[in-house]
Amino acid sequence: MQNSRRCISLLCATLQTHSIRLGIGTSNMRLLHRRNKKHETNVSALFKPVQVQANADAEDVGSELVGKLEKAELLKILNKFTQRREVKALCSENGLDSYLQQQAFGSFRRYCIEAENLPVDLHIIFSDIMQGAGHIDDVFPYFLRHAKTVFPHLDCMDDLKKISDLRQPANWYSNARAITRKIVFHAGPTNSGKTYHAMERYLSAKTGVYCGPLKLLATEVYNKANERGTPCDLVTGEERKFGISENSPANHVACTVEMTSVNTPYEVAVIDEIQQIRDPQRGWAWTRAFLGLIADEVHVCGEAGALELLQKICETTGETVEIRRYDRLTELTVEDSALGTLDNVMPGDCIVCFSKHDIYTVSREIEARGKEVAVIYGGLPPGTKLAQAAKFNDPENSCKVMVATDAIGMGLNLSIRRIIFYSLVKPTMNERGEREIDTISVSSALQIAGRAGRYRTQWEHGYVTAFKSEDLQTLKRILSDTPEPLKSAGLHPTADQIELYAYHLPNSSLSNLMDIFVNLCTVDDSLYFMCNIEDFKFLAEMIQHVPLPLRARYVFCCAPINRKMPFVCSMFLKIARQYSRNEPITFEFIKKNCGWPFKLPKTILDLVHLESVFDVMDLYLWLSYRFMDLFPEAANVRIAQKELDEIIQQGVFQITRLLKNTEANQNMQDGETMNYNVRRITHVKEPRMSSASRGRLTERLLAQGLLTPGMLSELRKEWDAQQQMPPKESADFGTESDDEDNYGGFKKTRRKRRK
Repeated sequence: MQNSRRCISLLCATLQTHSIRLGIGTSNMRLLHRRNKKHETNVSALFKPVQVQANADAEDVGSELVGKLEKAELLKILNKFTQRREVKALCSENGLDSYLQQQAFGSFRRYCIEAENLPVDLHIIFSDIMQGAGHIDDVFPYFLRHAKTVFPHLDCMDDLKKISDLRQPANWYSNARAITRKIVFHAGPTNSGKTYHAMERYLSAKTGVYCGPLKLLATEVYNKANERGTPCDLVTGEERKFGISENSPANHVACTVEMTSVNTPYEVAVIDEIQQIRDPQRGWAWTRAFLGLIADEVHVCGEAGALELLQKICETTGETVEIRRYDRLTELTVEDSALGTLDNVMPGDCIVCFSKHDIYTVSREIEARGKEVAVIYGGLPPGTKLAQAAKFNDPENSCKVMVATDAIGMGLNLSIRRIIFYSLVKPTMNERGEREIDTISVSSALQIAGRAGRYRTQWEHGYVTAFKSEDLQTLKRILSDTPEPLKSAGLHPTADQIELYAYHLPNSSLSNLMDIFVNLCTVDDSLYFMCNIEDFKFLAEMIQHVPLPLRARYVFCCAPINRKMPFVCSMFLKIARQYSRNEPITFEFIKKNCGWPFKLPKTILDLVHLESVFDVMDLYLWLSYRFMDLFPEAANVRIAQKELDEIIQQGVFQITRLLKNTEANQNMQDGETMNYNVRRITHVKEPRMSSASRGRLTERLLAQGLLTPGMLSELRKEWDAQQQMPPKESADFGTESDDEDNYGGFKKTRRKRRK
């Protein structure tokens, strides 16, 4: 096994080297790694052995018939049995590979030696072998019976493989296959009007559904439709709104793509940002919508790179794709010089960062130059994002500059003159749940850069540049490229499939069932891939000890939780425990555990905590639509969440003051810590770094108690020693850089290098 793994790794490394020389893209190599992963995994190791109970018979009938068994002789027989080639061959014929054999032999040996009394038939077989009247191979049927008790999957492996056969997902949606759908692909870059034309058809239809990637986009469609006199309902994971009334559903629905109904017929369906079908975490939702929507017309909007994949998928459904291409409506120019310094920031500029640390640093430095800043990043509530966008877009407002993450890539209408990439390096997560730091993709760069120069705004001509001069040529090269064609669409195990697995493997945990499913599943690699399930497994393992029905456990693990936020995860666990006791999760429960009422944040840590509380309320609302009886106070939580959104808005408006308070508090805490250490240990003096030599990451680690002044001193000494080493020797320490934001919870971090 080890040799085969080494061979596979060597082959992949060799192919990667040649692929670089031949110009093969990195995404193709990722696909190769994904296909090899299943071969590298020992599937048998995923099946956990079941503990076999000793014989429950009170009377030792076997001993009464043929006498007691000598344990020493019994052990000799068992050892000889496990070493026989014929036995191992029979094991292989019955589905027991070397790993399962080892586990089953060990279990069978313990069972036979430790049991007070063995089953009568097995007792007699052992007695006959000891008396020379039987052959050692006669034990095999009884061993196999025991092995199938220890590993129940041996009796149902064919059923498990059949359940996880995902080669034809189009056939899962019989209602969609029963009609002839017209597929229209609106292909074009950002600011090309592709979504506008699809939405015009949606609004003119008798019935329709819009499926968007974000709550913000679904809400925007909901508002516009109702303003134009087309009653429209809103359906997201956490919210329901009605264009007419709760008792009278509207003919049009705007929803997030995960909430798409594949059971309701429509005249027109619109699927936005179809390129997200390749997303390692959420791609399955676009696949489900595209294959399963029951609509006369299905309009999909997105990058032209998705066209080839959609056409191949439509070949499996017997449908054709009508293509409508769009060009950008406004001009976009890549500047010949980098920004260089924040002194050169101008009205209408948006500096794009890929970490909160950079967001805080840049916004503070810009405001130090007397310019007001709007701030947008992914962790902010939707209301706060909209408020910051409105502040920036308002020509009468004094705020003319924005600092944002790639969260501006979709979902917000922004009047931006120039996009400035503060960095071209972004943390991502690969198919194996490992964190990677890589140069942004062509698709992502074009999506973000395209936000400059919005049609019919004060800045119709857009500009793009980099902050650092050394990044400018790389940026120009990326923006001149065409996004790679999409290779495959995401799939995900359904609750029904996992329930069938649980029926066959009743002693397996949910996390274990997911692992087994993913490793046994058969997928058409030319069209589909299995989405990453690490977040699902993380939640499943967190609540494994909480007694829940399987279906409820599955739903809980589908909750949209950021596992990098400890407070949200701890509240998730508390809510699951309360639910398991069949006790209502009330608004009082939320207030008690979240510290209601809330005050305006004084530091960045206060603001981050309030963002976590907002996510907890989102979790409550999400669960309230799935378990209405035990989450009865969604209305009160929604009101409180709206108030919290306003508090967070005020905090973000004063983000520079929060940063200053954080630093002031930290300096004061450092002083108190140093004084305390000097008083307690007078004979040890811990050196302290000056404030000027500490970065924002250091301050956060000190604030959270993860770093002490003593540890800081040791790190400084190690760093100084490393700097003084000869180049060859210091190279052993590595040159990997890391993003300074908090991305805890991933298995690995590694720097990927572009050749």
